[in-house]
Amino acid sequence: QVQLVESGGGLVQPGGSLRLSCAPSRRIFGFDQMDWYRQAAGKERELVAIRTNTYTDYLDSVKGRFTISRDNANNTIYLQMNGLKPEDTAIYYCHALVRVPGRSGNLEVWGQGTLVTVYS
Repeated sequence: QVQLVESGGGLVQPGGSLRLSCAPSRRIFGFDQMDWYRQAAGKERELVAIRTNTYTDYLDSVKGRFTISRDNANNTIYLQMNGLKPEDTAIYYCHALVRVPGRSGNLEVWGQGTLVTVYS
């Protein structure tokens, strides 16, 4: 089975930037959908960014600051976060619907989460 391995979280000052990465643990054919979620302490998990084969959308509070993208060479998903604010502090999870060898349809997979802390 395939897993998503996340990296790139850390401590950053307000106004700073981070780029989160999410890479599959083994070879895949591609993504039908990729997303980033986040969950802050004491709050429900929320969808931050979504990208399908036909559209891309973002949580209103991150529009203009965050960008979801993919490196086609290695099937790595990225979330570029600029102009970070304290309210962006959360554990960020990548999520994807992937196509894998020997399987029809797609497989739903999650990353393990990476902590982003925006603090001065």
